[in-house]
Amino acid sequence: MSPESISLGVLTDMTGPFKGSSVFRIRGYELYLDTVNKRGGVCGRRIELKQKDHAYDVQKALDGYFELEPQVLGFIDVAGQPMTAAIEPDLMQTRALTVPGSWAASLLGNPHMMIVGTTYDLDIINGLDYYKRRGLLTTGDTIGHVHLRGNFGDNALEGSRFVAENWNMKVSEQAVTETTANLTEQITALKTAGAKVLALSLTPPQTAAAVGIAAQLGWQVPILSSAVSYDPAIMESPVAPVFAKQVLLTSPVAPWSADVEGVRELRAGYQERWPGEPGTLNTVHGYTVAMAYVAVLEKACAKKDLTRDGVLRAFHDTNSIKAKGLTGELRFSLVGRPSATQSYMSRPDKSVPGTLKVEENLFESELVKLKGTRAR
Repeated sequence: MSPESISLGVLTDMTGPFKGSSVFRIRGYELYLDTVNKRGGVCGRRIELKQKDHAYDVQKALDGYFELEPQVLGFIDVAGQPMTAAIEPDLMQTRALTVPGSWAASLLGNPHMMIVGTTYDLDIINGLDYYKRRGLLTTGDTIGHVHLRGNFGDNALEGSRFVAENWNMKVSEQAVTETTANLTEQITALKTAGAKVLALSLTPPQTAAAVGIAAQLGWQVPILSSAVSYDPAIMESPVAPVFAKQVLLTSPVAPWSADVEGVRELRAGYQERWPGEPGTLNTVHGYTVAMAYVAVLEKACAKKDLTRDGVLRAFHDTNSIKAKGLTGELRFSLVGRPSATQSYMSRPDKSVPGTLKVEENLFESELVKLKGTRAR
């Protein structure tokens, strides 16, 4: 940090399996920070980004982190569970406020981690509630769930298990890793198990493959996926019609097409900067994260303490950020609890800018409230 600027780190995957989401998320950061800088920045300082690509490789992430850490006040983006885990011990020492590219509930206990929005388990609960309210899930049914081993998939699976436990259902589980390319065995097993809904917590390429395999098997099951598993490029692929028909995406932030104040503002600024090019849900995610991070920096500025410790204190004291519909109202002051608990439901639709059409605005299942009560 200098008298003229505040630098924030971006350590993300620009050339690996999640590159499709990273580029658009960074555009969201840039757009919001441009707005902040035009009105004078924070404490009279411009906010700038310093970026490193780790290509979803832990060693590259460590190298990039140790290069960036002395140059930045905090990290607005650290993408990838293995990368986050690798740098977490050092973050505890350096006390840099960090936003992981993740909504894993396991990160909530780290006082240096800012999780902006609903965690994966609550997202899945809200999505399965959507299917139950429409009569597609009922008592005694089986939920099929294919998940990545690790913070993302394991946490999402917790949501399916919690639903099954409380609604007298069963879960048939299939675990894979990021390197699993052929999912035929897993999808076939869940079809054989008679799953009434198929939940997917995978990488975007694996999600496309899983949906395609279900179609090849003639399995017209309702499919629920976390938005982090979706890449708009899927809607240019041969499986696009199946996605449009069978897949529901649940997300902590609004899709690009949402008719809410925050997204309308974002779209207007985006079209001015990148005319004729639509953004994505990941752009909204980046914009939302930047808004939350800046709110914390402004709180630290008001306390006249823009040190790392001052920023952390401001973060822990933040009990309400009105998000203009980008996500639910954010509260970071509840230790160990998600900052928001509502989810958007969307359908892939190639004709809609951003390829996602809002099916249901911010919604919170009664089960989510119950889970929160049990957590206390």
